[in-house]
Amino acid sequence: MYKKIGIILVVVFLCLGCDNVNKPDTPKNLIAKEKMSEILYDLYVINSAKSVNRKLLEKDGFIPETYILEKYSIDSIQFKESNRYYAFDSKAYETIIAKVKARLEAQKSVYEKIQEKEAEIKQQKKDSIERVDSKKKLP
Repeated sequence: MYKKIGIILVVVFLCLGCDNVNKPDTPKNLIAKEKMSEILYDLYVINSAKSVNRKLLEKDGFIPETYILEKYSIDSIQFKESNRYYAFDSKAYETIIAKVKARLEAQKSVYEKIQEKEAEIKQQKKDSIERVDSKKKLP
C-alpha cells in the first residue's frame, strides 16, 4: 500500500515539476541562424575528425573548441545561450540542423567522387604493372 502511494506521489511531483517550462529569453548576443548552422557544421566535421584521427589532432595541439570560438569570434557563453534558445524552439533548430545535414551530404558526395577517382587511378597503375610483369614472363 505504501509503495503504491509513494509511486503515485513521485509521479505527481515529476508531472508538477515539468509543468512550468518557460521559453528562455532571447539572448542579447544571439547568434544568427545561418551562422549557427555554420558553427554546427564545423563542430560535426571536427568531431568526426577527432573520432577518426584523435592522436594526430592532439599531437598538433589542435583544440576544437578554441578553434571554433576564434573562427566565429564568439565566446562559449554566447554559443551556449544561443544553442539553448534555438534548441527550445524545435522548428527553428530543425531548420538549422537540416542546413547542416544538407551541407554534410553535399561534402560527402564530393569526397566519394574523389575516392572513386583515386581507386580508378590505383587500379590503372596496378593493371599497367601487371601488364609489364606479364610481358617480362613471356619467352
